[in-house]
Amino acid sequence: MSSTNRSRDIERRAEYLQADQCLPPSSDNSMDRIWFIKDGCGLACAIVTWMLIFYAEFVVIFVMLVPAKDLLYSIINGIIFNTLAFLALASHSRAMLTDPGAVPKGNATKEFIESLQLKPGQVVYKCPKCCSIKPERAHHCSVCKRCIRKMDHHCPWVNNCVGENNQKYFVLFTMYIALISLHALIMVCFHFLYCFEEEWTKCSSFSPPSTVILLILLCFEGLLFLIFTAVMFGTQVHSICSDETGIEQLKKEERRWAKKTKWMNMKAVFGHPFSIEWLSPFATPDQGKVDPYQYVV
Repeated sequence: MSSTNRSRDIERRAEYLQADQCLPPSSDNSMDRIWFIKDGCGLACAIVTWMLIFYAEFVVIFVMLVPAKDLLYSIINGIIFNTLAFLALASHSRAMLTDPGAVPKGNATKEFIESLQLKPGQVVYKCPKCCSIKPERAHHCSVCKRCIRKMDHHCPWVNNCVGENNQKYFVLFTMYIALISLHALIMVCFHFLYCFEEEWTKCSSFSPPSTVILLILLCFEGLLFLIFTAVMFGTQVHSICSDETGIEQLKKEERRWAKKTKWMNMKAVFGHPFSIEWLSPFATPDQGKVDPYQYVV
């Protein structure tokens, strides 16, 4: 038996599960309606993310666009930057507050196993940590304390796991952050050129030293976030196209699921059919005829 199989708690018959080991799930399903991870590190990272975006908003609007002489330039760039920032914040919120695909907790009971009507030779996987029957490709997250379907990784920046139900929003978050970072860097370059040609007192409502410090900090923030989110965006798109999560790649798990085309894999995450809603964090993906992840193999 491979190490991957040994790491899983395999139950071949329902009678192997003791009643005192797995209690029935609680009737209080409030956490099923509101998904929020109470993790100090994750909450701190999420707050820092929002603060950095608002800092970029402040510098872009009050340091660069408001003092600009060209009104059309300020309006166009203001609309573009604020639209991208709004979409980034909306994507971050959806990624953080959407259930990533948590398996019902404590459902590894005799009654549930018997309800599956297993055939001879069929097996189910039980997680000993959260006492859940795990669908194929589900993994346990020690931070969320749940098994997550098609879990890619736990991201502290969104204070949530990236899984089957919220991967779209995480990909959009990385894309929009990369775009506003690139946009901010371009505007910083133009503003520096503008200030060098004009008097520094005329190119900003702040003093020249304050203006330089604010622009340098924004430049550093934009460059750092551009590199980080662009790499993460590329990694996520590659993971979606290859239909292999980050954990599956890291553990080098044996591929036991059907292979689909890259386009089908993209539609499985962003929804069927292709539309402008792929770019919207407010549109919940329609999975269409995507095969569900079965409990039994």
